[in-house]
Amino acid sequence: MSMSLKTPPRHAAPPPLLPVPGKRRAARRRALREHMTAYGFLCAAVVIFALFSWWPIVRNVILGFQHVNFATGNTWAGFANFEKLFSDPLFLTAWKNTGLFTLYALVLGFAVPFLTAVLLNEFRHARAYFRVLVYLPVMLPPVVVALMWKWFYDPGPGLFNEILRSLSLPTPAWLDSSATSLISLVIVSTWANMGTTTLIYLAALQTIPGELYEAAELDGAGLWQRLRHVTIPQTRFVLLVLLLLQIVATMQVFTEPYVMTGGGPEDSTVTVMFLVYRYAFVYNDFGTASALSLMLLLVLGAFSALYLRVTRASKE
Repeated sequence: MSMSLKTPPRHAAPPPLLPVPGKRRAARRRALREHMTAYGFLCAAVVIFALFSWWPIVRNVILGFQHVNFATGNTWAGFANFEKLFSDPLFLTAWKNTGLFTLYALVLGFAVPFLTAVLLNEFRHARAYFRVLVYLPVMLPPVVVALMWKWFYDPGPGLFNEILRSLSLPTPAWLDSSATSLISLVIVSTWANMGTTTLIYLAALQTIPGELYEAAELDGAGLWQRLRHVTIPQTRFVLLVLLLLQIVATMQVFTEPYVMTGGGPEDSTVTVMFLVYRYAFVYNDFGTASALSLMLLLVLGAFSALYLRVTRASKE
């Protein structure tokens, strides 16, 4: 008796399940709710940023072309505030002092942190301790730093002159002389702000491959040759970015002249920001103060545009 093997019937694949309309609507509502939450947080951030950052800039531009009077209201002034600035002898003095402060700050505040970072990078022991020591001034409030250094510079019982007297050396006037007042403020600013810059330089130095230094040493390169041919080329982008950022920051100097010298002696430390303060809160001329702030904004905007172009070029 022969037995025939029957092939079991093949079952057709089940049709794809179509989403139930109710489930589809629920998924859409859930996705919309999640997106609305994200957009809600984003809108809140944009509103706060616009209220406290963008609107003051727009308001400053408007006030720069108005005569501000809180009693009777503001009136349109055109370019009268700018003409008043150009006729003020302190206008050119403030820009000159700001330019000199920026130049001195680049010589000291740009070179000293970089050399400090190179020195820290050579340490093999207690590196963390020295990092904290270098960064410590940044944690002090700027006004506290200014008052402390004002005592250091005091021509009578000041720390610096006491040290110089003990060494039978001449004691300069520091803040009381127009020849030394501005550079004295630059020293304070450099000491107070070099911690952050030094750590950024140190982080950039630690990304340089050690093989480059080893190859340079095998070729007989000394410390200066390694610094010139290896360190500086490898950190060129960081150096350029921090250079532009430091220019933007130092051109807005205000705390040191305001606390330590009051703009003197002989207006040798009157900066643009200090003149803005004087117009606004001493002369009660907010229109002219806004006009001067607008001019400073345009100058700093040019450096900011250069900074953005440099960073964009590095990414490409």
